[in-house]
Amino acid sequence: MEQCPMSRLIIISNRVQPPTGEGGGNQGGLAVALSAALRESSGIWFGWSGETVDEFTGKIDFQRNFGVTTATIDLEPQDLDEYYNGYANRTLWPLFHYRIDLAEFESGFAEGYERVNQRFADTLEPLIEGDDLVWVHDYHLFPLGARLREKGIRNRIGFFLHIPWPPYRLLLSLPNHRELVETLLAYDVVGFQTRDALECFHDYVRNELGGTIDGNRVTVGDHSVTAIACPIGIDADNFVEASQSAAARYAHYRMRQSTNGRDMIIGVDRLDYSKGLEERFLGYERYLSSNAGQHGEVFLLQIAPPSRGDVQSYQEIRSSLDALSGRINGAFADVEWVPIRYVNRGYPRDKLAGIYRAAKVGLVTPLRDGMNLVAKEYVAAQDPEDPGVLILSRFAGAAEQLTDALLINPHSPEDICDAIAQALAMPLEERQARWRACMDNVMSQDVVWWRKRFTDALEGAAAAAAA
Repeated sequence: MEQCPMSRLIIISNRVQPPTGEGGGNQGGLAVALSAALRESSGIWFGWSGETVDEFTGKIDFQRNFGVTTATIDLEPQDLDEYYNGYANRTLWPLFHYRIDLAEFESGFAEGYERVNQRFADTLEPLIEGDDLVWVHDYHLFPLGARLREKGIRNRIGFFLHIPWPPYRLLLSLPNHRELVETLLAYDVVGFQTRDALECFHDYVRNELGGTIDGNRVTVGDHSVTAIACPIGIDADNFVEASQSAAARYAHYRMRQSTNGRDMIIGVDRLDYSKGLEERFLGYERYLSSNAGQHGEVFLLQIAPPSRGDVQSYQEIRSSLDALSGRINGAFADVEWVPIRYVNRGYPRDKLAGIYRAAKVGLVTPLRDGMNLVAKEYVAAQDPEDPGVLILSRFAGAAEQLTDALLINPHSPEDICDAIAQALAMPLEERQARWRACMDNVMSQDVVWWRKRFTDALEGAAAAAAA
């Protein structure tokens, strides 16, 4: 039977990451998977260029790299301040990560957010052809589907949220929350990382919009949308291959040399208050205080590249961590040993894979996270014969899948302390069994599985609507 060709895929995200090579190089797994889908369908990846101009023109810069066509536009400085630094990162991001105390509700932010989404819609409309599948990504672009519908676009349009969806009553704190959620009804499919996020969405629809839920179908008045839990994975095969590359092997060798026989605990996180870094340091401090015999035998390597440095709350988290790591090192270090190595820079994926492999414990303790792919990368990088142990926050989306990790409450220093002690003392047989169960999930529900699950749902939702 002849297979139907894939519809052309148009992907829209805030930023575009053009491919750097056929194998993905040091791209993230998401970019690798989306690039593969774009090659298969002769698609387009559309978004902001990352550059600003004095006056918005809507001019599209088309590029083609390694078989992938990208289309980017420049925004105005005011757009950057209000849409990106403002509404996206100072209003939606903290609120959707349960940090209402950090959320800023400025009318100018909301106006800039709507303006940029309208500019995306106006610029994108001429690029969309009859049978295209349109896939919108993340919290920067909630209203884009509705703006496209207003312009007469009737294509299949899907939306995937990479961050958590907040509980119903927490979302009520957002001005114009109803209007924001109603824009999701313009999509054919809406995807969430976890069942928990999907159920929070269902609660809002029932309680605030008077909608009904029937399986995957969410109906409000005359509008119906397919809403699914669709957890994103990593490019598992590629990451395993990267962990065995020359660069990874050298990074592993150098790391093992630098440990000087000590056990290494690793954390790798963007410098962000949602990642629970302060709580992690306090939990590790509790471990050091409770296990004097381990002084000089273990250390924590925390890699935390800075992000969003022009947002005040991010400046504060960096200052706090600088002070906290200094205090812990000052209290416990000696002339031959420093308990925390705190590094504010990023590393390429292949080198990271080697560093992960050298770590006896992976410490992934976000206070709230849509998924957290570091947890899956740590698992994929391990030596099957002598794997490390993953300690994972119950509030990371990955905890729904990686149930054989040591699941902890990241708000509890005692919980973190106990998990570190358990991980470091865990027998080889138990470490292998826990790793195998986690690895089976990482491999079977990888980023290609995620992409196909979503696009298949988008194709299916259109077919159901036409029936």
